Amino acid sequence: MPSTLTPRLVSLATAVPAHDIPQELAIAHAGELFAATHGGVARIAPIFRNARIENRHASAPVDWFLRAHTFSERNDLFLDTAVDLLATATDKALAQAGLGASDIDMIITICSTGIATPALDARLMQVRPFRTDVERLPIFGLGCAGGVLGLARAAAMARAHPEAHILLLVVELCTVTFRQGDRSKSNLVATALFGDGAAAAVISCRDAYAGKPVLGASGEHTWPDSLDVMGWDVADDGLKVVFSRDIPALVREDFGAVIDAFLTKQGLGRDDLDGYVCHPGGAKVLDALEEVFALKPGALVHAREVLRQHGNMSAVTVLFVLKQALEAGDSGRLLLTTLGPGFTAGVMLIENPA
Repeated sequence: MPSTLTPRLVSLATAVPAHDIPQELAIAHAGELFAATHGGVARIAPIFRNARIENRHASAPVDWFLRAHTFSERNDLFLDTAVDLLATATDKALAQAGLGASDIDMIITICSTGIATPALDARLMQVRPFRTDVERLPIFGLGCAGGVLGLARAAAMARAHPEAHILLLVVELCTVTFRQGDRSKSNLVATALFGDGAAAAVISCRDAYAGKPVLGASGEHTWPDSLDVMGWDVADDGLKVVFSRDIPALVREDFGAVIDAFLTKQGLGRDDLDGYVCHPGGAKVLDALEEVFALKPGALVHAREVLRQHGNMSAVTVLFVLKQALEAGDSGRLLLTTLGPGFTAGVMLIENPA
């Protein structure tokens, strides 16, 4: 088929694991686990309720998280669940696009919550009939920024190979990183926020997909001397979460200038935007983003709803928000934003025809 150099989002699908952890259940257990270091339920409950999350999806039943586990046990659960979720999301995305696995020319996989060698894409190839010559690009370490930056990498690959069908896979199993013996404040905050999920998207420049959302310009900004803002340390029993700075304050102070610099490069200003699709790192981050974008409190409706239903699923979350925005009929020029370890902002323009 003829093609241009305009990458389009052909399809987008999501998947979550079967186990639910309602926030009230998490409060009850966290009150027991953190009682000696952070007080009981009365002191811990506000942290969880202020997160404005009602439910999360997890890779295991809640009882699993109340027991100690080795790094190996965690990673085994990660591998099994990640491949299952990616298979489900892939099936949905391919069905939406009217494609089969054999039509995919490249797989880009984004994940930062487990170790997989062979990579997750190679493992997925064992359970779905992709061609043996499909190109694979696994990317590790982008954290929460991986959803937007993954779309950007997929769009770049589509421009380089305009006849190709690119399959973007994003999976994060944040709950698997909960370490029962870690009484740090960072682990407490993560316990109040983290959930699990996956997404799959097909991207292509083929003219057959005219009318689909256009993946436009993208950019990123990495702050100097900011490696300590968020990320993982490696402990004997797993990945140890790091949150060591006030991210909402950083958003209020610096993010507006980053956005304006990006838009200026594209010959645009904020008045040229029709909407925002933001990664909901947490309720306070969303409050800060609404201030930066001069929006009414609560205006980031889709981001808040995804946070309420699913929690923070790291890189995956913004793709859940994008899916909800597209299904709601949000059209025009949309700005995707996210923040992740580095400390890095990822931004991207998407043009969704009315």
